[in-house]
Amino acid sequence: MKRVKITQIKSGIGRTKKQKDTLVALGFRRLNQSREVELSPAVEGMVDKVKHLLKIEEV
Repeated sequence: MKRVKITQIKSGIGRTKKQKDTLVALGFRRLNQSREVELSPAVEGMVDKVKHLLKIEEV
């Protein structure tokens, strides 16, 4: 599987509860926080739902 680095670049404030919960499920607690994850189908679906709040880079 591919590894990607995802960074939260926009705030979850003012977003729907589902989008906020998705950010928490991805492991984000604050702005500009980065995580390296394996791009499984489940993670890919979560990233797709909040892609407007994230920056995705291949590692």
